[in-house]
Amino acid sequence: MTHSHYNAPLTFNLYALAGVVFGIYAGRVCPMLDTLSFTQLFSHIASTFGITFLVRHFLLRDHYLVRQQRQARLDSLLMFSSSVLLATFYNLHYEFTLDSNLKVLFGMTLFGFFTGLLLQLKSKTDCFDNLDRQQRAQFELSGQRQSLVKQLIFLISLLFVALTATLTMVAVKDIFWLEHNPQRVLDGTGVISVIKEFIFIAIVLAAYVIAIMTLWIKLMRRVLLSHECSLMEVTQGNISKRLPIFEHNELGSMASLTNQMLDSLESSQNEVKTTRDVAIVSLSALAESRDNETGAHILRTQEYVRALACYLSRFEQHQGLLTDSYIELLYKSAPLHDVGKVAIPDNILLKPGKLTDEEFEVMKKHPELGAKALSMAENQLGSNSFLKLAKEISLTHHEKWDGSGYPNQLKGAEIPLSGRLMALADVYDALISERVYKKAFSHEKAKAIILQGDGKHFDPQVVEAFIAIEHQFVAIADKYRSMEAKENALESGVVLA
Repeated sequence: MTHSHYNAPLTFNLYALAGVVFGIYAGRVCPMLDTLSFTQLFSHIASTFGITFLVRHFLLRDHYLVRQQRQARLDSLLMFSSSVLLATFYNLHYEFTLDSNLKVLFGMTLFGFFTGLLLQLKSKTDCFDNLDRQQRAQFELSGQRQSLVKQLIFLISLLFVALTATLTMVAVKDIFWLEHNPQRVLDGTGVISVIKEFIFIAIVLAAYVIAIMTLWIKLMRRVLLSHECSLMEVTQGNISKRLPIFEHNELGSMASLTNQMLDSLESSQNEVKTTRDVAIVSLSALAESRDNETGAHILRTQEYVRALACYLSRFEQHQGLLTDSYIELLYKSAPLHDVGKVAIPDNILLKPGKLTDEEFEVMKKHPELGAKALSMAENQLGSNSFLKLAKEISLTHHEKWDGSGYPNQLKGAEIPLSGRLMALADVYDALISERVYKKAFSHEKAKAIILQGDGKHFDPQVVEAFIAIEHQFVAIADKYRSMEAKENALESGVVLA
């Protein structure tokens, strides 16, 4: 393809096909051209169609009608011009009658229309495929609107008129020919010739119509399928996806309106997400303000949870749950895992030493207290996925794989995956962090303790994921440890280099 809208091989093939079919009709089928031999007719027609193609290829390949994908008009006009020259040649050299010349004019123009329409539809299909493949499809309407319904009605009407006019012309000409050749009626050859001509024309016209309608349907299917695929992505959570607009017609208008609706929906969703994030940050900051934990603990644990979830999402067993949107929601909800601690008395929550059994029983209530608070908020707001997941994490992140955890002694897969992920992330961060009652453990020591809890405290698959991505845990811890050091230095008035 030498131009984005010009297909040289297809143009040559269609011109050659038109020339061959027209030559066969004139030399073998039409019963009224006995004055010329098949060789003469075929050579004249082949020369005419050959020269016409050369003009089309070298002079009109970048014509504005080609760029506008209106090849049907261009090829019809070109073929009509060539038919005038051919008819003039026959009239001057062989004294063709007016009706024979009209048949040449009408026949070649009709072939030009069919050829151009096929090229036009193929060009549009290829153009759409290229836009879709290179992700350069337009998402805004442009140019003057052209009704798809009117185009289809015009196309069908034109094909009907062409078919009717062709058959009428052939019928009238054959009747006139038979009246002036009674001997062909008597010996039966005239009837056979007429029937053969009608069958030939019917087959040719039907073949062109089928080819044209096939390309039309293929183009419509491509456009509709592209819209369907885009909408499927939207339903799967990709709210930024937009429907491609190929032409300014009914389909383009519907796609444009759908895109405007998606723009509004994305804006509303972003506003909701912002509100959600603010609520999470506010609640987690409230919990943090009453706890010995630092803000970095919240940030680290949510990073750990996301890293574990991303790793497990590679496996078929978890792909149904751990989608990109779920992992993002898990990441956003993780900071609320200890929100229930706001209800724990200060003398227990802030105690520097080890808790007594009675105090620990009070502390063990914080998962339920947090879940209850989030549940009340969920009831006020209605069904809200981020609060539902946050409540799930809050309630279950202290459950243990062997059933010895709290508050509900859930066991194994009874514990939601979100709680299992947070359990490991929370324990790991507690182990590597300094507390008033202990020094910070190294990564290796924390890793050894977690391995001891494999199949007891922790889900074995989550432990496997931790081992596989432990370097990410180390990197996350180092990043926030460095941030904490800078913040502490700034607070004490020390400027770090």
